Amino acid sequence: HEENVRFIYEAWQCVERDLRSQMGSERGLVEEYVEKMPNPSLKAFKPVDLGDLKRRNTQDAKKS
Repeated sequence: HEENVRFIYEAWQCVERDLRSQMGSERGLVEEYVEKMPNPSLKAFKPVDLGDLKRRNTQDAKKS
């Protein structure tokens, strides 16, 4: 489980870095997807901050 979370976290960091680096450039390789008609059942969905989750899990492990 931890390995999967680490993989997703690191991959997302690469995406965010690419998005930030493209802010000043005209052509971009990364395109952000936005639903044209969002699913109403997902209105209450809140994204998970994987960095925060990793920090909390690390702190919890140290306490045990």
